[in-house]
Amino acid sequence: MQLFTCPFCGPRAETEFHFGGDAGNLRPGGDSETNVWTDYLYFRSNLRGRAREIWMHLACREVFVMERDTVTHEVHATEALAETAAGEHRP
Repeated sequence: MQLFTCPFCGPRAETEFHFGGDAGNLRPGGDSETNVWTDYLYFRSNLRGRAREIWMHLACREVFVMERDTVTHEVHATEALAETAAGEHRP
């Protein structure tokens, strides 16, 4: 079993976490064109290597950003969403 570090609770079993999607996938405005909504809803970057993702720790119900390697599953960093600038997109 892998351990993930919740920025609020510390290291916990991976079974306590839920994947929320790519960090930086910002919701388009209501007046956006259909192709913009299609890209938002159906297409993901699916990076190989380091990726920034949104995760939720189910025990404390907090949402945070995790930077991890999608090949090795090594976790490089976790941070509270409040610490991440609004609209910021890092590769």
